[in-house]
Amino acid sequence: MIPTTVAMAFLMEQLDSTIITTAVPDIARNLHVTPVQMSLAVAAYVLAVAVFIPVSGWFADRFGARRIFISALGIFTLGSTLCGLAQSFEMLVAMRVLQGLGGAMMTPVGRLILLRSFPRSQLMTAMTYTTLPAILGPVMGPLLGGILTSTLSWRWIFYVKLPFGLLGMLLAMRYITNSRETTVARFDFAGFLMVGGGLGLLQFGMENVSRPVVSAWTVAMTIVAALCLLLGFGLYARRTTSPAVDLTLFRIPCFRVGTLAGGLCRIGMNGVPFLLPLMLQVGFGLSPISSGSITFVGSVGTVLIRSLISPVLRRHGFRVVLVLSAIIGSATLAGFSLMGPHTSHWIITLYVFVFGLMRSAQFMTSNTLAYSDMPDSHLSRATSLGGALQQLSVSFGVSISAVLLSLVSFPSHLLTPQRFHEVFLLMAVIPLLAIPGFMRLGPEDGAKVTGRRKTIAELESQD
Repeated sequence: MIPTTVAMAFLMEQLDSTIITTAVPDIARNLHVTPVQMSLAVAAYVLAVAVFIPVSGWFADRFGARRIFISALGIFTLGSTLCGLAQSFEMLVAMRVLQGLGGAMMTPVGRLILLRSFPRSQLMTAMTYTTLPAILGPVMGPLLGGILTSTLSWRWIFYVKLPFGLLGMLLAMRYITNSRETTVARFDFAGFLMVGGGLGLLQFGMENVSRPVVSAWTVAMTIVAALCLLLGFGLYARRTTSPAVDLTLFRIPCFRVGTLAGGLCRIGMNGVPFLLPLMLQVGFGLSPISSGSITFVGSVGTVLIRSLISPVLRRHGFRVVLVLSAIIGSATLAGFSLMGPHTSHWIITLYVFVFGLMRSAQFMTSNTLAYSDMPDSHLSRATSLGGALQQLSVSFGVSISAVLLSLVSFPSHLLTPQRFHEVFLLMAVIPLLAIPGFMRLGPEDGAKVTGRRKTIAELESQD
């Protein structure tokens, strides 16, 4: 029941970042703004998430994981309901920020609850419940949003989360214990302003690359300011006893490889939920419903891959699985360049399913590796930092795809299938960049999770 409760919250949060996209024209028309202005309502949510994720661990340690998780669920559900009731654009944006505050606390604290509830030998099972919603949400969002907007009203894309939020709060009160630390360091407000401001500005810059609302010069200056703040925080954190974000976690090899090298793979593969629907609709002429149905198939293999990945990890270890999934994932990314308007929809659907298997294997394995050797005392800080990096990998994946699409289609900006093919080939390079990081893993790294140490010992005894 604990994983089910947490997974329900994760799915709501992941849905929220994409479900609004297909309803933008209807919302803009109803609230008397332009679709371009509506980008602010989309960005407001992800900006709030980026700013508040880094400090979620501190709040969980200070007030208790269950209390913060239930509060986050309540804030998120309230914000979602008020979004549906919004009578003005300004109210909608404000409530999207409120939703983002709840979402920022909900995801990392939920992951913290899972990590504390499962022994390390069952961590692979626990992480399935975080990976499944992360893969389902982005592909379900546009399809579900389109169906609700077409059949009911755009307001229902927000109302639909109300029963899940209330049920999640009731289940959390019943099944989750309120674990908390006995001694908590003083809140690092200066560090929070630096890292939160840096991540928020970086997220804003990345969002405006893919959905431009401000000028290119403003985007460039925003990204420069973000990098300066984050670099400044890096220097500040070295001189601070308990900084808002603990960068010393990167000294733990499994966490470093799982978040940084794994993040590179996620950037490359996270471009697909943005690129594929565009190619199917703009390049191939499919309807939004047909496109959404095909892209949704990519998430179906997630449940299947969970039962397959555990014995493979036990036999071969994290290094082999991560390297192979990066190579195969890169190859399947490149394979999208072989599709055209006349390719059978069955072939495309089957191929998207295969890509979804590889994407799920990579995400699930790198997420599990990141926390496999993490000491219990560092879990809250690790989930905060890991959550922030995972959020950025989604934004970077979309933004890099958008930039490449603009570059290859310049100066005509005509989005033909060939232009999409070129971008898929370029994005296929990114997962390969993670391989040197994966190769640094030892054969027994993460053995607490996979049971590989026992398998090695058994093989040696047989010899």
